[in-house]
Amino acid sequence: MALAYVEAHASWSEANTKPSLARDYKAFIARARDGSARAEFAVEGVRCAACMATIEHGLAGMPGVARARLNFSDRRLAVEWTPDAEPDVGGVIGALGDLGYNAQPFDPGRPPDAEAAEMRRLVRALAVAGFASMNVMLLAISVWAGNVSDMTPENRDLFHWIQAVIALPAAAYAGRPFYEGAFRGLRAGRVTMDFPITLGVVLTLIMSVVETLSGAAHAYFDGAIMLLFFLLIGRVLDQTMRRRTRAFAENLATLRCETAARVEADGSVREVPVGELLAGCRILVRPGERVPADGTVERGASDLDQSLVTGETAAVTVRCGDRVYAGALNGNGAITVQVTAAAGATLLDEVEGLMRRALEVRSRALVLADKATRLYVPVVHAAAALTLVGWLAVGGGWHAALLAAVAVLIITCPCALGLAIPAVQVAAAGALFREGVLLGDGTALERFAEIDTVVFDKTGTLTLPEPVLADADIDVGALARAARLARSSRHPMAAALAQAASPAEPYPGAQEAAGLGVRAFVDGVELRLGSPRFCDAELCAAAALDAVPDASVICFRAGDTAPVAFAVRQEVRPDAVDVIAALRAAGRRVVILSGDRASAVASVAGRLGVAEWESGLAPQDKISRIEALGRAGRRVLMVGDGLNDAPALAAAHASLSPVTAAHVSQAAADALFLGRNLASVLAVLSTGRKAKRLMLQNLWMAAAYNVIAVPLAAAGLLTPLIAALAMSGSSLVVTLNALRARVGDGAERVDAAVDAKPEARLVTSVA
Repeated sequence: MALAYVEAHASWSEANTKPSLARDYKAFIARARDGSARAEFAVEGVRCAACMATIEHGLAGMPGVARARLNFSDRRLAVEWTPDAEPDVGGVIGALGDLGYNAQPFDPGRPPDAEAAEMRRLVRALAVAGFASMNVMLLAISVWAGNVSDMTPENRDLFHWIQAVIALPAAAYAGRPFYEGAFRGLRAGRVTMDFPITLGVVLTLIMSVVETLSGAAHAYFDGAIMLLFFLLIGRVLDQTMRRRTRAFAENLATLRCETAARVEADGSVREVPVGELLAGCRILVRPGERVPADGTVERGASDLDQSLVTGETAAVTVRCGDRVYAGALNGNGAITVQVTAAAGATLLDEVEGLMRRALEVRSRALVLADKATRLYVPVVHAAAALTLVGWLAVGGGWHAALLAAVAVLIITCPCALGLAIPAVQVAAAGALFREGVLLGDGTALERFAEIDTVVFDKTGTLTLPEPVLADADIDVGALARAARLARSSRHPMAAALAQAASPAEPYPGAQEAAGLGVRAFVDGVELRLGSPRFCDAELCAAAALDAVPDASVICFRAGDTAPVAFAVRQEVRPDAVDVIAALRAAGRRVVILSGDRASAVASVAGRLGVAEWESGLAPQDKISRIEALGRAGRRVLMVGDGLNDAPALAAAHASLSPVTAAHVSQAAADALFLGRNLASVLAVLSTGRKAKRLMLQNLWMAAAYNVIAVPLAAAGLLTPLIAALAMSGSSLVVTLNALRARVGDGAERVDAAVDAKPEARLVTSVA
């Protein structure tokens, strides 16, 4: 053990005596549009919620720092500076060093060598502690049996010395993660949670050596080494869980491109870094390559894997005018894409940022756990000191007093309290991701659990965002000509026509009239596609609307021939009927608030069986309706597309939006859902209820454990070994209970009311 302290001291001394070199940290700083700056750091030595509070509070007072938030799951620290401040990355690293934590700027492109090395170190320490524990326990059992039989004192002392020979070097090696954490804290003038563990182990070993030297009947080498063994199991599990929570972010990193084939003005193609791409430039995406930026297909056709956005593993056919997203894998054809959003502003960047921010935000339960954990060190030390003094006061002797005090130090290790909330959050976030939901706000889990009213927008939410041709009987020839003209327009209804017809090149020389439509001259005949007025087709359009009340109309006219009206509408999401039925069966109120015309909203509400709906609402009207529901005591979940619904999303108790909503980072949604299905609404509600229940259970179990265990330890009824087993058992129980948030499949998304009505259940799998 002394060797561990010496090595730790040597490593720190060496680090502190090396000459410091000036370093340029600009590459690690990201600038926002408002001028504020952000940098991320990988922090070593974070063990508990108390460490999180120490780091965040310690950095909050630095000049220019607007916010410091540590992600407990991956030990990544995000620091944001105000727009008028000069970001000081080196100063943050120095401040973290003063607090006792090693840190370096986080580089997502750097292989996780440090993490892998730490994992190997923990596994080796665990193996040493496990091997020593098995052998020491065998010897301890022999001594226990011999103390009640005819074992001679000489044999008992021999067994104690053999235990010492095994336990002392094993504890010195296996306990290094805890000794070093305690030593770093003391150097920084703090007493960390590793200190009581270190103190308990050291006192137990010293007391055992003294007992062995004096030929006493009992020694406690088994308690010390078993404590380290169980604590290391917890550390290994914690490291494993954190690596799993980073799996999604690492998967996103694999979707990124380093370079892009940019099409120059003269038609040549040049390989450039993705960072050089700007909105408006053209790029060539060849078969087998990933799309490097968001954009619109300008030429060519291919099959793309866009599972990040669609949630579907099946390839999606894209043609001229279709949107594509960074990270999509191109299949069998070369396409030319006009960039609309480049590096730093793509949907891929926004989704990654959303996931990062979700784990940085603190839930109310975690804030409560933080406050309790910060009280841990002074309370535990006071309890151990009072136990020691109390035993001496009643004449218990130094041996019994010290034994009881050590048991208090060991049994009150707050691992269970530190794991109570983060473990549930990580498990719940993973469960939601498997259901196709990206959690954007860590506090949303508790708010999702309280929802009793669900308000839906219609367009793009209950319906699919892409409009489709609604006509059952259409003029195929007119459709083919209209589709070629539609390929020269960016209007969504024109895109629906283009999708409905066979691939064809747009008419040359086509011109778009803003707000009206697009025209072209073909063989001396003027072709028009657009609004009824633009095509002189009001009567034809009225007839089409009578046939399909919930549709919109786009018209086509060729010269003086009779116009053709195409009815275009947004289809209801495939599982919307079942989801609405499940919500109503669970006793939740369902309302549709839409800005669309009454006939269209009434048609969708009728198909879904929703009695409460309003149409023609402006954004402010939606806010008023949601606020009225809130004043009536309702807890509202707003489900909208994140565009004109952004104010309503912010006004609701909780909110959910499709991932295809534009400018995801600016939307007020608490979570985003992937794919075409609406079952994510059920997923967030049921997962929220389960997560909140598990958080409260974990807090109560951690509190109950200490209420029961501390008096028993103070009374001398628990040996250090039993204290180690009890402490480790409490952490294991809390972790296993948290993992229940991951249990279940897509069928387990509704409450007991839905379980009683199997016809309302829906099984949906999101890839």
